[in-house]
Amino acid sequence: MDVKLLTQNRTAALLLGAGAAALGLGLGYKYLRRTEELVRVGVVSQLLLHPLKSAKAVSLSLAECVKVGLKFGHMLDRHWLVVTDDGHMVTGRQEPRLVLVSLTCEGGQVCLNGPNMEELRFPVNQPDNNIMDCRVFGSDIQGRDCGEEASRWLTRYLEEEKTFRLVHFEPQMKARRSVEMEFLFPQHEVAYSDVGPVMLLSEASVKDLSSRLDKDVTVDRFRPNIVISDCEAFEEDSWEEVQIGNVRLQRVMSCGRCIFTTVDPETGIINRKEPLETLKSYRRCKPSEKDIYKSAPLFGQLHTVKKTGILQVGDVVYKISR
Repeated sequence: MDVKLLTQNRTAALLLGAGAAALGLGLGYKYLRRTEELVRVGVVSQLLLHPLKSAKAVSLSLAECVKVGLKFGHMLDRHWLVVTDDGHMVTGRQEPRLVLVSLTCEGGQVCLNGPNMEELRFPVNQPDNNIMDCRVFGSDIQGRDCGEEASRWLTRYLEEEKTFRLVHFEPQMKARRSVEMEFLFPQHEVAYSDVGPVMLLSEASVKDLSSRLDKDVTVDRFRPNIVISDCEAFEEDSWEEVQIGNVRLQRVMSCGRCIFTTVDPETGIINRKEPLETLKSYRRCKPSEKDIYKSAPLFGQLHTVKKTGILQVGDVVYKISR
């Protein structure tokens, strides 16, 4: 074959190949863009940050959403914890009146309040205090002791013979992997939260539960971080990935409920029956999921933070459809 003709054929083939590749990339990009669709599913009605595990929530109109949960100023979700003298966690399951305690931060100070107690203030940062080795759901984690005054305040408030201490999880400390999350998301870590950094629940789901009870319950009882309105009951169960503002959340698992739901957030009294028994009557897991949830009824969804950012009340919630 003539060398010149061969060269022309090769050039033509290369140009044709390059054109086809460009077309393929264009079509591929177009296809990839079409595979991700934002579908409006609701609106953020409340943002609730719980600085002290098992204590009162702080209601916010705006919050940062970081890898370990909601953040506002010095306050991060479930970053303070009540422990026994030997470092074992204490929650509302053992001490129901903890739900009436309020921990907030103001001007670099922690403010601790409770019924019939004088407000206690102490610095957020106390670098000279001891670091305690603590146990949270069988996992080891550290916490900075918040001092003797905080310990006396809690011990007096809880009216027990044993001594209680308050610890604070600091940024340089090693976070923990919850047992439930270790296999699903091995890279995922939390401070003192039960399982996941963000819990999402809809108003409609709470209303549905209330319709089955003698007395209405409120979202406070279930301690979510993000409350969603303008959706159907339990619709949140199907949102595998959501976008709110510039934040992306990835669903990890449902929230299995325990005896803590029977603590009234208004009185701090535990009845050990409702609404847990009613939830068990219609919110059990599938038989194939019993190894994960056991007999716990499911209410609310736990998410990990895929993309950090700012959340605001009124933000539209989109599910990612692919």
